Amino acid sequence: MKALWLGLLALISLSALAAEPGITENEIVLGQSAALSGPAAELGKGVNRGAKAYFDYVNAHGGVNGRKIKLIALDDGYEPDRAAANTQKLIKEQQVFALFGYVGTPTSNASLPLINQNSVPFIAPFTGADSLRNPLNKNIFNVRAGYRDEAAEIAEGMKKMGMSTINIFYQNDAYGQAGLKAMQEASLKYGIKINATATVQRNSVDVAKAVDELVVKSPANAVFMVTAYKSSAAFITAARSRNYIGPFYNVSFVGTEALVHELKNDGSGVIVSQVMPTPYNPTRPITIDYVKALSAAGINDVDYPSLEGYIGARVLVEGLKRAGKGLTREKLVSALESLGDYDLGGYRVKFSPTNHNGSTYVDLTVVDHDGRIHS
Repeated sequence: MKALWLGLLALISLSALAAEPGITENEIVLGQSAALSGPAAELGKGVNRGAKAYFDYVNAHGGVNGRKIKLIALDDGYEPDRAAANTQKLIKEQQVFALFGYVGTPTSNASLPLINQNSVPFIAPFTGADSLRNPLNKNIFNVRAGYRDEAAEIAEGMKKMGMSTINIFYQNDAYGQAGLKAMQEASLKYGIKINATATVQRNSVDVAKAVDELVVKSPANAVFMVTAYKSSAAFITAARSRNYIGPFYNVSFVGTEALVHELKNDGSGVIVSQVMPTPYNPTRPITIDYVKALSAAGINDVDYPSLEGYIGARVLVEGLKRAGKGLTREKLVSALESLGDYDLGGYRVKFSPTNHNGSTYVDLTVVDHDGRIHS
């Protein structure tokens, strides 16, 4: 009789283990939807590259509690409908355990209904939108600062430089609206007047009307930009051809390195807010480890998106470790909430049961005439 009960308990345990999606005795399956093609591809590729470098490092050293990490990445081209379809596929068909490293506000927002319906942990999205931060969502863990933090840092810097007016060039979608709202709040706080605004469509470089409005008709002390790298570069190049020298301010999502590449000789003096420490002067333990991980993966070039992917992966793995061998989604959420004030080596995240917004770190960087990025 005792043997029968032990057998039943073993079957129940195995059944419970099998019922948790994306978890086997040897593997943890994660899912990512990001722009791996199209005008925002360098962002998705970068986040994936940095995360995969760390996951490969972890796997090479035995995995997490004996399990190797597998990351399934699907291309959404930075289009919300494709991201939602990818999320459906990852959750229902691929049966992933958690979602990681999504890139963009509109794509993340489009995926939220499925994430909430299925109670899937959603870790380190590459966006600073308030829609993923407030109110607290039990499933979402933000590793980077929000656009409110970035806009406040930029507005404070403008005020210190004696600027009193700005124009805003923003993407006509949830990302652009989030950045616009963030700067409206920041400009009010620091007494800066918004002269004019103009938009560009997502995945478009049709900026002629915006340049005419913001540079010719209603010029201001500076232009604040909430767009991706191709449209930002198109705007800056066109503005410079009209003899407008800026300054131009961009939020981190622009993709600094890709922006510099697109601008060629027009990047000097462009300012970008960053939510990660600089990868170009690796003196912090976290950036030194990042460079080592990329080198081990055969990658020589560093950049901000891959550093963000790497740091997001580090946070996720720490949560997986603390969740233990009997891994469940609920245990991962509790483990991440238990991190408290967690120092990764010069970059801190602060999580708790009432706070899933891990960082407020913002640094302003400027591009020099040789295309180098200085913090």
